[in-house]
Amino acid sequence: MVRSNLGAALALAACFLGAAPAVHAKGELVGVSWSNFQEERWKKDETAIKAALEAAGARYIAADAQGSNEKQLADVEALIAKGAKALIILAQDASAILPAVAKAKEAKVPVVAYDRLIQDPSVLYLTFDNTEVGRMQARAVLAVKPRGNYVFIKGSPTDPNADMLNAGQREVLADAIYKKDVKIVGEQYTEGWAPEVAQKNMEQILTKNANKVDAVVASNDGTAGAAIAALRAQNLVGVPVSGQDADVAALNRVARGEQTVTVWKDARELGRVAGAYAAQIAAGGKRSDIKDVRLWSPGNRKASVPAVFLKPVAITRDNLNVVIEAGWVTKAQVCAGVEAAKAPPACK
Repeated sequence: MVRSNLGAALALAACFLGAAPAVHAKGELVGVSWSNFQEERWKKDETAIKAALEAAGARYIAADAQGSNEKQLADVEALIAKGAKALIILAQDASAILPAVAKAKEAKVPVVAYDRLIQDPSVLYLTFDNTEVGRMQARAVLAVKPRGNYVFIKGSPTDPNADMLNAGQREVLADAIYKKDVKIVGEQYTEGWAPEVAQKNMEQILTKNANKVDAVVASNDGTAGAAIAALRAQNLVGVPVSGQDADVAALNRVARGEQTVTVWKDARELGRVAGAYAAQIAAGGKRSDIKDVRLWSPGNRKASVPAVFLKPVAITRDNLNVVIEAGWVTKAQVCAGVEAAKAPPACK
């Protein structure tokens, strides 16, 4: 998997786009199929995609599948019918979306898989290094709790990212598990990444283990918040919990000492890269114009896919200033309700 620092990755992506012939979109439509708008970050992704398309002279149209595989298939067909010359797809289900990709290929409409893998060699996969996200989550929790009973609250079983994350988590914890310093006492996928499902799963794991849980490696901020709610209901305060996406609520939990880490994936940069590339291909550019894209063999399928990976950043109490200084959130949002005596450096 390609790993580079964020700045280098973005510069490289810009180089890819700049290396193509001077093709400018003149009102061409780019269709975006969103799996849902459940996660806070998708609105930031959308803003960045829109800005990149507008800068390139392309037009944005979109559809929200609202968590439905059937609706997403219909949405993609509708976007093609409306004249989309390129598609950006955030897949609800990596397998269920394949018939829609086939329809796009029939219509000669190129597809960008946005942040979630679509295992088709004709699709360009743009994302962050999700295995590294999992490593970052586990490292941060392990540093705080090197021994004890651990729980994995995983992502959706239909999203390949969930297994990439868990692979990274397990890689970091492997030695501690082998030495029996860490014992996995529960693990569960979270259907649709839904926080209410994650909370129910966490409650069941706590019941099964008589509340003897020392750490939770949760795969995103929604599931992290749900796990923390379940722990709080049992008066379990201070249990290390991981997340990702740098949601405002999660960053505030980090500042308050309720969440150990959230992994920041700057959606604004991913959106800009996706929008710029989609505008280029909508205007007649070819994927072959993009230099240095790596072929990557994912998960349980042997087909390689062209992919570009950006690097995530682990955010803990010690470096909350990074997201504040980047304009991702305000200091007021991060530090709301934080006790002065217990405030992290960014809140002082």
